[in-house]
Amino acid sequence: MLDERKTAILRAVVQEYVATGQPVGSQHIATLPSFKVSPATVRNEMAVLEQEGYLAQPHTSAGRIPTDKGYRLFVDTIAPDGQLTDVDVRQVGDFFKMAGGRLEDLLRHTSTLLANITHNAAVVVGPNVEAATVRAIHINRITSRSATVVVVLSNHSVENETIQLAEDVTDEHIADAVTHLSQHMVGSSLSGMTPFPSTNNAHIDSVCYAAVNALGVHRNDQPVFVGGAAALAQAFETVDVVRDVLQVIEQQYIVVSMVQDLLDRGLSVAIGAEHGVEPLVACSVVVAPVVADGELLGSVGVLGPTRMNYPQALATVEVVSDHLGKRLSEN
Repeated sequence: MLDERKTAILRAVVQEYVATGQPVGSQHIATLPSFKVSPATVRNEMAVLEQEGYLAQPHTSAGRIPTDKGYRLFVDTIAPDGQLTDVDVRQVGDFFKMAGGRLEDLLRHTSTLLANITHNAAVVVGPNVEAATVRAIHINRITSRSATVVVVLSNHSVENETIQLAEDVTDEHIADAVTHLSQHMVGSSLSGMTPFPSTNNAHIDSVCYAAVNALGVHRNDQPVFVGGAAALAQAFETVDVVRDVLQVIEQQYIVVSMVQDLLDRGLSVAIGAEHGVEPLVACSVVVAPVVADGELLGSVGVLGPTRMNYPQALATVEVVSDHLGKRLSEN
């Protein structure tokens, strides 16, 4: 355990480095009102913190910056409680009062809201389609040989696919197919659609089977939206790091797997290599589950450089996840 003075110095270095992005020197720490010691004393204490792995010195003549170990101690034991500003509190409240429409729109706009407040990339993962049930199904003819299948799910998402029709399929066949599909699909999940019962009419069955097969691609869908990627890119000076980070967050399955793994491990903050995704080793992740009516429906998170404002990110993610869960419960 660090003594009180070393703890105070580490806290000051983290907070100053997060605010400025510049290595922090002993002279600056010694001038802070909370310190009543000489720069030499601070310099000696910072040297000890460096030896113990909490600080690093990027250049010989430069000040110190926190290491991942230093950030971890800061987050776990010495960080102040984060609070949203009154402006941010009103922004979140007003957003969820006005939010409505399709689930995808709600999640997408939530990721933008979270990114705007934290100035980092935001990740919002919605309910898995596999757990959702069908509320309604529609088939609309596009041309003589094609139609669009639209299914509305209980998680408020809407899936649609184009199917091909036989030349002799009539509008009456399509209407009968919708009736048959509704009888057997409404109240069931997409994963429970097969085997599908026959109507003993080849034309109606062809439409039903085409619709079921087309919708099958969505059985394991889990919507994920990432907002604020541009802000994340601006947080790094090295082009290679920016490229690696952007390439990873474009691969949604990696993002979903990473967030789910953190929640499974009971982590709300993963710093640097702790999240296990090597190309994101320069990043930290702050996550919170989205719970509605006692059921885990998704998650929200912030992805940013290890030099992020952890107290603010934790507070924002918690508030947004709580509001999102309540909104999903209401719907």
